[in-house]
Amino acid sequence: MSVTVKDVAKKAGVATSTVSRVINNSSSISEATKKKVNQVMLELGYVPNVAARNLGKGKTNTIALVLPPLKCKEEMSIPFFLEIIESINSEAQNFGISIALAISTNFDDLLHNIKRMHKQKQVDGFILLYSNIGDPVVDYLYKNSLNFTLVGLPCKNEDNIAYVDNDNQLLGKQATEHLINNGHRNIIFITNRINENVHFERFFGYQKAMAMAKLPHQDAINIENPEDFSQIEAVFKNTNATAAVIIEDLLAFRAIQYFNSIGYAVPEKISVISFNNTIFSSLTRPYITNIDISIELLGKYSLHKLIEQMEGKKSHGLKIVVPHHLIEKETVIKLAAT
Repeated sequence: MSVTVKDVAKKAGVATSTVSRVINNSSSISEATKKKVNQVMLELGYVPNVAARNLGKGKTNTIALVLPPLKCKEEMSIPFFLEIIESINSEAQNFGISIALAISTNFDDLLHNIKRMHKQKQVDGFILLYSNIGDPVVDYLYKNSLNFTLVGLPCKNEDNIAYVDNDNQLLGKQATEHLINNGHRNIIFITNRINENVHFERFFGYQKAMAMAKLPHQDAINIENPEDFSQIEAVFKNTNATAAVIIEDLLAFRAIQYFNSIGYAVPEKISVISFNNTIFSSLTRPYITNIDISIELLGKYSLHKLIEQMEGKKSHGLKIVVPHHLIEKETVIKLAAT
C-alpha cells in the first residue's frame, strides 16, 4: 500500500496542507517544521508526485534543447552537440528537469516544432545550441518573451538575451598567433559554419592576428559539401599556405584526410590548429592541436541561466563567458627561420 500525504501528516503531527507547503518549499513554513516533515517523508519512503505538483503550477519540468538545422547524418553526429547535450542532461538531473530535443533539417520545420512545444505547453524553456544569422526560432522566442538561453553570442538583441559563450574572437586570434609564433606566415582559414556567429567571431580573430603581424589574410574557405574540399588544392598553390585554422575539429579531421590524399601531409607540409577538443581531435594520428572550449561548462551554465528565468529570479547579468585553453598536440610544427 502506497504512502500518502495524510500518512505523513499524521506521523509528523501536522495538517496535510502543511505537508503540501513543505513539498512546495513555501516560505510560510518554518525551517524546523520543514526539517521534521522531510524526515518523516524519508522514514516512510514517501515520494511527492512531482508531475502533479508541477501541473498545478503550470510547469512541466521539461526543457527543449534546440539544434540548428542538420542536413545529413554526419552533421547530426557532430561531437560538440553530443557532448553539450550530455552536459546539460547531467546537470538537469540535479534539478529534476527532463530534456526534449528539437531537431530538423530546415528552419521552417524547426520553427514549427518550437511553436508546437510552446502552444501545447510541452516545455518550460529552450536552450539553443547555436546562434545563426536570420534565425526565425530566436526571433519567435524573443518576440513572445519566452524563457530561452543561447549557447553563442546573439546575432542581434545581445543586450536583452541571456547567453553563454567563449570569447570566440579571442580564440581565433590566439589560434592564429600560435601558428605565427611557430614561423608560419601564409595561413588559411577553413569553415563549414558560414552563417553562424561562431564563424564570424573566430574568422575576425584570425584576420586580427594576421593584420597585427602585418601578414596577408585570405578569404574563408567554406566547406558545405564533401566536393567543396576540391577547391583547397588550388588555394594551397596560390597562397603557398603552410598552415590552416579550421573552425571545429570534425571538419579538421576530414580536412586532414583530404590534405594527405592530395600530397599535403600533416604536419610536414601543412600545420593544422582547430577548436573544441572533442573526440575527433584524438581519433587518429596525428592528434589535432586544439583550443579546448570547456563544453561541459557551456552546457552547465546555459542551463543555470535558463533556470533563473524559469524561477523568475533576477539574473546576475545576461552573459557568461567560459574560459578556454590551448592544447598542443601533433599537427603544428615549427618552421625553420629563413
